Amino acid sequence: MGEMKERLVQGAARVREMRAERNDVSRLAARVTELEAEVQECRQLNLRLAELTDVVQELLLPVAQRDNDRIAELMERYTDRLS
Repeated sequence: MGEMKERLVQGAARVREMRAERNDVSRLAARVTELEAEVQECRQLNLRLAELTDVVQELLLPVAQRDNDRIAELMERYTDRLS
């Protein structure tokens, strides 16, 4: 009878361990999802920064070298992405 009780206690302890492990996996999966969203947001911000840098670069060129059509295109594309 004592052996059976010990096996039940060990089994219950193992079930608790498995639940804790499952909770850890669930938390990790949620964190990975959160990090993926943050990475995507960073990618979009980097793209917007690159586009803004292109606009600023075009605006800083001397007047003789400016391509007004290119500037208009860059400004339009940049403002479209802000919406």
